[in-house]
Amino acid sequence: MLKRTTYLILTLIIMSAANNFAQDYNMYEHGSYIHKKDTLPYRILFPEHFDPNKKYPLVFILHGSGEQGNDNKSQLIHGGQLFLQIRYREKYPAIVIFPQCPKDGSWSNRVIEKDANGKEKQLFPVGGDPTPAMRMLLGCVDQFLDKPFVDQHKVYVGGLSNGGMGTFELLRRRPDVFAAAFSICGGDNTRNAKIYAQKVPMWIFHGEKDDVVLYQHSLIMVDAIKAAGGHPKFTLYANDGHNSWDDAFAEPDLLPWLFGNSK
Repeated sequence: MLKRTTYLILTLIIMSAANNFAQDYNMYEHGSYIHKKDTLPYRILFPEHFDPNKKYPLVFILHGSGEQGNDNKSQLIHGGQLFLQIRYREKYPAIVIFPQCPKDGSWSNRVIEKDANGKEKQLFPVGGDPTPAMRMLLGCVDQFLDKPFVDQHKVYVGGLSNGGMGTFELLRRRPDVFAAAFSICGGDNTRNAKIYAQKVPMWIFHGEKDDVVLYQHSLIMVDAIKAAGGHPKFTLYANDGHNSWDDAFAEPDLLPWLFGNSK
């Protein structure tokens, strides 16, 4: 009887936590950017007591490959809770947007090749055309920049894995837009670094045990940005694999650093 009671209590706790989790995410309103026949869904969090006559910072968060789809929900799994914390909502009232990349799409125009052993290798082009998802994202960014309630001196972007790669790519396609950016387990071609190195402060994160996107992809970008005159922050988690975003989003200085930058 005691075991059954304990089981029921644990079940109720789990169900309650799951319900609260869903309710929290409901604070992110549903939205979409539409261009011709294409649609980019996104979830958007407005500041408490939002006043359209005021100007607010704008943040874009790009998810990884595992959250791609069209449910307009999965992209909130990593990082979504961070911006719901009361202390941050009070101290840094901002508009936060989580767009969702289609299942068969990619934020980055990287190319994935396999070596003789079947291991994937990430190849990043210099320039090149944007993917359909990136093209829609660029349109979404431009649309929000036209909003009178957006502070164009405080526009930020960050992302993880495929979204970390997309962050680098977005910077080279819009180097004059963003006041700061962070990339988690991402990468880019080092020759692109000179485009944004001196224009956008960056904080780059990676897990040293990452066997999906090797940490060297971030390391060489840090060196390339420094060589081009930038001063990136770099955090390498010695015991993290690919999910270094858990530690990155738990960094107490991440949001203070991000919002502390202005154009």
